[in-house]
Amino acid sequence: MAGTTHTVTNQAPALVQYDVFGADRALVEAVERHLAADVLDEGLTELSGLGRTVGSAQVQEWGAQANENPPRLRTHDRYGHRIDEVDFHPSWHRLLGKGVSAGLTGAWGRPGGHVRRAAAFLMWTQAEAGNGCPLSMTHAAVPALRTEPALAAEWEPRLASTIYDRALRPPGQKPGALFGMGMTEKQGGSDVRANTTAARPLAEDGAYELTGHKWFCSAPMSDAFLVLARAPGGLTCFLVPRVLADGTRNVFLIQRLKDKLGNRSNASAEVEFAGTWARRVGEEGSGVRTIIGMVAATRLDCVLGSAGLMRQAVAQAVHHCTYREAFGGKLVDKPLMRNVLADLALESEAATTLALRLAAAYDDGGERERALLRIAVPAAKYWVTKRCAPLAVEAAECLGGNGYVEESGMPRLVRESPLNSVWEGAGNVQALDVLRALRREPEALDAYLREVGRARGADHRLDAAVKDLLTELADLEGVEGRARRLVERLALVLQGSLLVRYAPAEVSDAFCAGRLGGDAGASFGTLPHTLDLASVVERARPVT
Repeated sequence: MAGTTHTVTNQAPALVQYDVFGADRALVEAVERHLAADVLDEGLTELSGLGRTVGSAQVQEWGAQANENPPRLRTHDRYGHRIDEVDFHPSWHRLLGKGVSAGLTGAWGRPGGHVRRAAAFLMWTQAEAGNGCPLSMTHAAVPALRTEPALAAEWEPRLASTIYDRALRPPGQKPGALFGMGMTEKQGGSDVRANTTAARPLAEDGAYELTGHKWFCSAPMSDAFLVLARAPGGLTCFLVPRVLADGTRNVFLIQRLKDKLGNRSNASAEVEFAGTWARRVGEEGSGVRTIIGMVAATRLDCVLGSAGLMRQAVAQAVHHCTYREAFGGKLVDKPLMRNVLADLALESEAATTLALRLAAAYDDGGERERALLRIAVPAAKYWVTKRCAPLAVEAAECLGGNGYVEESGMPRLVRESPLNSVWEGAGNVQALDVLRALRREPEALDAYLREVGRARGADHRLDAAVKDLLTELADLEGVEGRARRLVERLALVLQGSLLVRYAPAEVSDAFCAGRLGGDAGASFGTLPHTLDLASVVERARPVT
């Protein structure tokens, strides 16, 4: 009998059955920093429980199954009746149910709710990012609904519910509800003021009939949607329920599902309105102003989602290199690989620290914090989401050929990584939004400068970067052509100031050297070799 050809050695064990929260030192410290003492113990216990759920073999398997079995559109039933339904794999429903039960749609009404939800959302993205869309849209719909107190009173308890009910039936008969959103149209894209969907007033006060086509509609199996349409008084926000109060289906014609690069477990649809019943949200003509609160909240979720993907990519890379041996030693101990891993870890920690700081500003709710968010959210959305793709690719390379194989999970992260830079306004949209805030809202820049000023004198490279930034801000002539450069610097300086204040010295020193001091190359793994990179990598290692 022939012997075995080989015994498997020198392979890292699966990164599974661990507390995703407890293993993320930067995330734990951010929560401890921003949660009030009276809710801290409760929050840490809650997040650790969710972290064990995310790191469990079962939830990781659900994520893989949901990704491998994309949703399918059924426009008609077997008898020819139009039904416009989307079928999801059971694992999708299990994940979404877990996300709802974990409070990922209910941040607005509990102490420290935004920080707790932000940490949870960052973790939940690591299980499978596709189900994050309905969770995000449901959470983010609240500010828009609050422009109409009666609507908020009716819908907000359903949105904050921890019960997931997938059935299509009247919202008043359900213990919980999910929201989607439809703003963009094929002729306008990000220029939502070019929308042509028409809204005709009906006899019932606040009721309208919509006619038009939405090029992207998120989460089409949700219970209701916030959409923009053109009423007699101008572009207006509307609530479109999937099922009407009498139990009949609203006219919500799903034309097709998008075949996307990543985020494949989530359904993104083109939908047509043809005599569709809708309820006005806010005044006619104030559609953009009404829905902007939802957009800002979903933009922060884009930052959180990218931070979560970064963290998972870095955790996998460091975990692999901790066990893998090559050229006479562990990969993690090789100076060049250590440089790469440390550089990736810096990017991940900076993203997490910034994202949780912005969530804390939502919890604070003060005037100055709201002003800070006006600049910091689009700047963070621009920069963090753009750094996600190169980080994911580099992290996959740390696994060598193993990282190019689907079973590793790294290709799924790579495919997912560009998405958040596109959703809720691509890079140029974010940069232009920052410029608008700089020109029209001086209190926003003041709040930003006060925030970064809290780290003044702690690091000479940060101080120099702030000085250079002020020089750029002093001359806004022809600024649109250099808006990306300016927004990048705004984000990096803010990240640097937060790390200098809160992160261990080895982390802030490396970040300031590589990101603000110009002492690094254009790719990951080019940090100065004199830094304490081993400590940076060890901090990022997921302890199982």
